[in-house]
Amino acid sequence: MAKITLQTLGRKLADKRGSSGVRETAKEIGISHGTLSRLERGFLPDLDTFRKLCDWLDISPNDVLGFQAQAQQVPNVAVHFRKKQVLAPVTAYALAQMILAAQRALLAMNQIPDEAD
Repeated sequence: MAKITLQTLGRKLADKRGSSGVRETAKEIGISHGTLSRLERGFLPDLDTFRKLCDWLDISPNDVLGFQAQAQQVPNVAVHFRKKQVLAPVTAYALAQMILAAQRALLAMNQIPDEAD
């Protein structure tokens, strides 16, 4: 398959639309028929429309824009409380544990190994 760029996006839309009507296809994508017509003639989409087009074409926006997928980054979470005590120590400890548990859950959801493992 040929590389899709912003310049070739309109041609790809027209190819996928095939013999379907502009109004019908635009409704399926979630844009106006005028917008679809302009895009097929080579006009550039706004960001929201671009996202809808990529979803409809089942392509990654990164591929169109020429970005390389980056490795998912591990969030850096730190716990910090003010020096002046406004919380009871037991409350501060419970909050710190909750924040760290949320980080572990996020890491597990993203299937990123925890650095402590």
